[in-house]
Amino acid sequence: GKLAAYLKKRGRSVMLAAADLQRPAAVDQLRTVAQQVETEMPGGAQVHFYAEPDKVAEYGKAVGAAITVCQNAYKAAKAKGVDTLILDTAGRLHVNDDLMGELRAVNRALQPHHILLVVDAMTGQDAVNSAKAFHEQLEIDGVILTKFDSDTRGGAALSVKKVTGAPIRFIGVGEKLDAIEEFHAERVAGRILGMGDVVSLVERAQQEVSEEEAERMAEKMAKGQFTMEDFLDQMRTLRKMGPMKQLLGMLPGVGQALKDVQVDEKQLDRIEGIVNSMTPTERKDVNKINPSRRKRIARGSGVKPEEVSQLVKQFGVVSKLSQQFSGMGIKGKMKAMKDLQAAGGAAGALGGMGMPALPGMGRKGSTHTASPKTRFKKRRK
Repeated sequence: GKLAAYLKKRGRSVMLAAADLQRPAAVDQLRTVAQQVETEMPGGAQVHFYAEPDKVAEYGKAVGAAITVCQNAYKAAKAKGVDTLILDTAGRLHVNDDLMGELRAVNRALQPHHILLVVDAMTGQDAVNSAKAFHEQLEIDGVILTKFDSDTRGGAALSVKKVTGAPIRFIGVGEKLDAIEEFHAERVAGRILGMGDVVSLVERAQQEVSEEEAERMAEKMAKGQFTMEDFLDQMRTLRKMGPMKQLLGMLPGVGQALKDVQVDEKQLDRIEGIVNSMTPTERKDVNKINPSRRKRIARGSGVKPEEVSQLVKQFGVVSKLSQQFSGMGIKGKMKAMKDLQAAGGAAGALGGMGMPALPGMGRKGSTHTASPKTRFKKRRK
C-alpha cells in the first residue's frame, strides 16, 4: 500500500493484485488499502485493484493458483494501460519448498522488472538470514525495510545489502500510508549518528508546501504579520510531514538529545483545539484575548484557562523572534537559534520553524514545562 501511495504521488497509475491466496482475509485487506490510497493520497493517477477471491484457500492448499492470478492481473493491467503492476504475494518461510517453487514459477511466467523483498527491520539478524535465503532462490534486486522508525534503527538489517548485493530501495518510517522513503545510506547514517538529515526534511517540506507559499509566509513573519491562523496552518502541515519526534530527529544535533524526550502528539491536538475555539478576530490578533475570552476559549477546547494563556504567550515570543530573525545575518541567526533552543530545549527547535515551544514535550516521566519567565531568564543569561 505504501509503495502504491509513493507511486501515485509521483503521477504513476498503479494496480494492486492480490496474489496472497494463503490467508482468507488477505484479499479484503489489500482491497481496503487500495481504496484508501485511491481516495486519501494526493495525485491524479488512478489506483486499481485486481483479485480472484474464489481461489483463496487455507494456507498451503492453494499452492500454484497464484501463478494464474498473476498472469490474469498482468492482462488486466495491460488492458487498462496501468503504469505499474504490484503483485502482492503471500508471506512465506524460505524453508517451504512448495511456496518458494510457486514464487519461482511466477517469476518465470511474468518476468517482472523488479523483485522486492519486504523485511521487518526489527527482526534484526533474522531479516538478514531471510533475505540471503530468498536471494539464493529468486535473485531479488531490492529490499523494503519496514518499521525503520523504531528504536532498533534497523541495525542488523542494514547488512542485507552486504549479504545479498541487492540494494535497500525503500524504508518504512511510520504507520501512515505515505510513511515511506527512498533509502539513502548517507542520510540514514546521519540520523543514526545524531547528525540529522536535513535533506530528507527539506524534501518532505517541499511535498507539502509550495515555494510561493513558503515565501509568502516568510514575508509575513518578517513584517510581524504572522497570525495564529498561520500558526495553525503550519502545525497542520508539519503533522502531515510525519511524527514530530521524527522530524526533530532530522535536525543536526537534535537526534541524540531526543533520546530521553517524550513528545506527546496528543498535546498537538489540544493546541489545535485551543486555536479552533478562537474567533477569526482573536486568531488575527491574540492581544484581544482578555480574561473573559480566555475562559470561553478554554471551555470550548476543554482545557484550563492557564493553558490558553501559555500558548498565547509562547506564540507572542516566537512571533517577535521570527521578525528579528529575518533581519539578521548568518551569525545572528545562529545565535538566535541557540537562544531559542536554550529557552525551550528540544521544543525550542520548533520555534525556529515558526511554532511555539510546545507543552507536553519533556523528559520521560515528567510533564514539567518551564514557565515563560524562566525561559526569558535563560535567554538573557
